[in-house]
Parts: sequence; C-alpha cells; structure tokens
Amino acid sequence: MSYRALIPYGAYWSTPFARWQGAFANLHSVEFAAHVAKTELAKRGIDPKLFDYGVLGFSVPQKHSFYGLPWLTGLIGAGQAGGPTLMQACATGVRTLLAGAQEIQSGLATTALVINCDRTSNGPHLYYPNPKGPGGTGAAEDWVMDNFGCDPLGRHSMLATAENVAKKHGIGTALQHEVVLRREAQYREALAQEAAFLKRFMSLPFAVPAANFKKNTGLLDADEGVNFSTAEALAKLKPVMEGGSVTFGAQTHPADGNAGLVLCAPERAAELSRDAKVVIRLLGFGLARAPLAFMPEATVPAARRALEQAGKSIADLAAIKTHNPFAVNDLFFAQETGADWRTMNNFGCSLVWGHPQAPMGTRAIIELIEELVLKGGGLGLFTGCAAGDTAMAVVLSVGDR
Repeated sequence: MSYRALIPYGAYWSTPFARWQGAFANLHSVEFAAHVAKTELAKRGIDPKLFDYGVLGFSVPQKHSFYGLPWLTGLIGAGQAGGPTLMQACATGVRTLLAGAQEIQSGLATTALVINCDRTSNGPHLYYPNPKGPGGTGAAEDWVMDNFGCDPLGRHSMLATAENVAKKHGIGTALQHEVVLRREAQYREALAQEAAFLKRFMSLPFAVPAANFKKNTGLLDADEGVNFSTAEALAKLKPVMEGGSVTFGAQTHPADGNAGLVLCAPERAAELSRDAKVVIRLLGFGLARAPLAFMPEATVPAARRALEQAGKSIADLAAIKTHNPFAVNDLFFAQETGADWRTMNNFGCSLVWGHPQAPMGTRAIIELIEELVLKGGGLGLFTGCAAGDTAMAVVLSVGDR
C-alpha cells in the first residue's frame, strides 16, 4: 500500500551522535531537540506555525519530560500543535513515524513534526517510595544502566540476547569482526570529501551549545567517539561473556543526540521540499516480537511484515538499513533473508555511530532516503530491534513526481 503522508525531500535532520559522557552529556535532551529543530526548520524556511500535529519520542526521561510533545512544540514556536509522547526503546523512531503517518492518513492532521531524542549520559537515578517496605524503604533504579543489564521478564542482559542468537545460528566471533570492519569502512565513505554525505542532512561543523543554550562550547566535525578498528586489534579481544562470542568490538556504544523529520499531506509536500521533483512515500510498516531473550531475531519478521504490506520483496530493494547494536544482527538478517550483509548499511549505522536509542531509527531512515536519492531512486527498508525482544520496520520509496 502507499500511505497518504509524504516526507518532503530535505525536511529532516540529525545532530551528530556523541558517545555518552561526551559533548552532549549535560544537555537536557528535550530542550536540546527543540533548540536543534528550531534552527533546522529556519534553515529550510519552514514556519513552525504550519504544524497541526507533533510526535515526540524518547526512552530516557528528563526533568519535566512529563509535558512531552506540547512542551517541545511550544519551545520551537509551534504552540498550536499537540500530540503524543511515545516510547518503544530503539524502535521509537519507526513508531513515531507511523504515528505521524496515521494521523495524516485519518485526516486529523496535514503537517506533522516527528522528533526523537535521548541522552544516555547522566541517566536518571530513580527512587520508588514504598512505605510498607522493610523500614519504610522503597526501591531504586538507575534508568540507563540497570535496564541495559536486566530484562525484568528473563533477568538477562541485552548482550545475552545477542549471544543466544549467535549460538543458535552458528555465528562466530571472526565473522562478527568482519562485519565490524565493513561497517566502519562504509562510515568512512560518509566522511569522505569533508563529510559530504553527512552534510546532506546534518549541519556541520555542529555548534555544541552550553547547557543554558545561550552560547556555544565547541564544534563537532562529525559523530563523536567513533572507533576505527583493525583486524589485528579485534582478533585480540575476548568475548565479554564467559563462553560467548560477542566482544566489545562487535557491539555498539551508548550515545546522545536527536533527529527530526516532517510529514505532510501530498498537497503540501512540494512547498516544504528542497526539490519538489523528489517524492518520498511510505509503503509499509511492520512490528514483530521474538521469543524471550532472542531480540535480534525480531528484525526479520518485522521486515517481512513491512514488505508484505508494501507488496514488495527483499529482491525489490535498492538499499537496506538496520539497527545493529550487535554485528550478530546483520549476519542473522542476511542468513534468513538472503540479503548481502556487505551491501547493507552503506554510509553508516548504529553499530558504528552509536546508540542513543529513540533518534537512532530516525537517523537511519534519513540516511536510507539520501542513499536512495544518490542511487536515482528506488525502494528501501529499515528494520531494527528493541528492548523486550521486539522490532519495527518500514519500507519507503524515493521516486519522482
């Protein structure tokens, strides 16, 4: 099928992603996202007063984030726009995109702002009161660290889900490291010619604001904290878990950042587009859940459902992007679908540029669009896993009017 909502070409952006406790560690993620969105909309000549709907996604709470989307749109001068605040861990980028598309599909909105943000740095430390607890003591939680390390259903870590999939499907360390080297080489292509690919959607050099957003504290030329490995160095790494196969080199790192895009009804797309001849359509979405503690497996059924709704197959795709917190993800996807893992994730992916959770999928979708534009159009798929052994996927097309 084809959804009514279009993504105007160029009406999207992403910050660089900064490794946790790095350049963005002290920036309130919602206020930072509003600061960036206000600047990027102005650069594109898009009046915030046009928005009649918005969706905000995040996975790590910040002070006052109870007020969510209405707070953010108020900060950017779009106080007339309301909408939900959504959370689906690393699938939040696709979830918020679907929410915006559904609102336009139903006729309840014409122009939607979709923003995702997260700061894994300095995550909140929460205390849950329990007057009936021993001595009146409640329970405490480190939101980021504790949830990385323990799924409350199975008491296992996210790393354990990758190990389970690697063992079940015979995916060894050496092949995982091959994927890492290929993904890092693909990201280097995004850095070529003074980061020409990244500059298609990212303002570079990126001015890092102070926590009060009244001055700048530095500049980033690209993503901060990216590793560039060698085969020799990777070969020296031991698996993180006893008896496992996944090393620190074959998994991503937590990060901070935000990304946003505009969705609109067809009659408004040309007005908001950098090039009215380029048309970006949403063709299908998919949601899936894998068995407990096999999170990377969920990406395949999610992709198949999105392709089924789009009426397409893997063979029809000109480009594939994945959220790959572990190299295992891409190898499993390739085994199950017949896709070539070497040609997936051109120009970068979360395995390399990091894992700020909610905005990760939005950036990957933006990069997918730009890759398809460089190819002269075609069909693209993004699929990515999320906490709770779930995944979401989207199929889109880039063509001409």
